[in-house]
Amino acid sequence: MILVAEEMFAEGGINGVSMRKIASNAGQGNHFAVQYHFGSREGLVEAIFDYRMEQMEPVRARMLEAAERQNRLTDARTLLDIVLLPQLELPDGKGHHSYAGFLSQYLMRSRSHRFGDFGGTAHFHLNRTFDLLRARLSYLPEEVAQRRLVTGSFMFLAILSRHETFETRAAGEESFEEALDDTIEQVVSCVCAPLRLDSDFGK
Repeated sequence: MILVAEEMFAEGGINGVSMRKIASNAGQGNHFAVQYHFGSREGLVEAIFDYRMEQMEPVRARMLEAAERQNRLTDARTLLDIVLLPQLELPDGKGHHSYAGFLSQYLMRSRSHRFGDFGGTAHFHLNRTFDLLRARLSYLPEEVAQRRLVTGSFMFLAILSRHETFETRAAGEESFEEALDDTIEQVVSCVCAPLRLDSDFGK
């Protein structure tokens, strides 16, 4: 039911799909199966988020171990890779990246100004990465760092959601890997840029 809901939310919007339709598409005879298992729409949304975060924890653990061996735990690109790249390994049952569409909508609903706070259950390796990244961005106020992290995530999710379009690219056009690398470099620049103070405007 979680994967079916993820795909339907990605296509129809988190508030645009009925719980009854999700239950039906998931093969549930009980039209109130979502409410029975998850309590509410919000409960289902958080369950999808937590399910995917838990799937990515082993990948992030390995990436953190490698970064520590290479003495790169203060490198912004390395840390952002650990946050973002595990999402490449989350295709849905049809081989698509519907999670990208779901997470984009999920982030739009986030209202927290605390760095790395997107709701859901705490996940150790993701939270450790956020702690290391927050230390790297210590020159930024927390709400600015959080806003930039969300903005950078949207940039990454935009290229991930277009993954399939690169399969039919013309000869000489950039590959998905090239586009992805360039996009993450943009994310690094976006997240790590110095803060322009009010006194700097107009100069």
